[in-house]
Amino acid sequence: MKVYGLIGKSGTGKSFQAVNLCKELNIESIIDDGLFICRNKVMAGISAKRQPTKVGAVKTALFNKDEHMEEVTAAIKKMKPSSVLVIGTSDGMVDKIAKRLDLGKIGKRIYIDDITTEAERAIAKKQRNEMGQHVIPAPTFQLKRQFSGYFMTPMRMLLREWGQWKDITEKSVVRPTYSYLGEYKISEKVMSDIAECVRIESGTVTEIGKMAISPVQEGIDIYIILNFKSGINLPEEAKRFQKEIAEKIEEMTAFNVNRLDLEVRDIV
Repeated sequence: MKVYGLIGKSGTGKSFQAVNLCKELNIESIIDDGLFICRNKVMAGISAKRQPTKVGAVKTALFNKDEHMEEVTAAIKKMKPSSVLVIGTSDGMVDKIAKRLDLGKIGKRIYIDDITTEAERAIAKKQRNEMGQHVIPAPTFQLKRQFSGYFMTPMRMLLREWGQWKDITEKSVVRPTYSYLGEYKISEKVMSDIAECVRIESGTVTEIGKMAISPVQEGIDIYIILNFKSGINLPEEAKRFQKEIAEKIEEMTAFNVNRLDLEVRDIV
């Protein structure tokens, strides 16, 4: 396996440039901030951007915990990529990651200053320092479970193929827990209000009697007691309402709806 290193100071746009670099050099996989991304899919790992402190983020990026290291190492052995790009802030960091994951020595080192302009690095630094934005070189839907409750923005690239522009989502922007911009919280009342709006729009649910929300590791579980109108195809309408409310909550709150159960108490 060919091992590459992408090296540069924090906030200089390494993760943003990683996908382009992989396309240019035909690199199959990426190790970035605790994640193993192979063939544009998150295969294993824990994102450092989910950690509550910067110290915790650095430890995660270096795979300090044995269970984290073992999970990613096993995934690499299973996927058997022909090449991997290890991203780090220094030569020492990429060397430590490569050693920790048993990748062998870094064969080629690429420095962010050599592949970007000063203006590009300034823009990346501004987005990091002023907006608290971090890029993850993976599609947003791949990160949905890990970043439940975090607003993510897909970054779209245009690729000209056979005379046509093809829209490809390659990267995601997320604001980490440790961002100095603070945090936000969404109350259960907000969730209930969203459910009530969906109920009114549906025209088939007469009343939502109770709504319970339970946080789980990969998002939230929701339990709803409700009444439907008579004279409808109940299984079909219940399934449609279940889908609509899950999609609306995910869209408006950024929480991943892990499970949504409906209990029909009455048909009015």
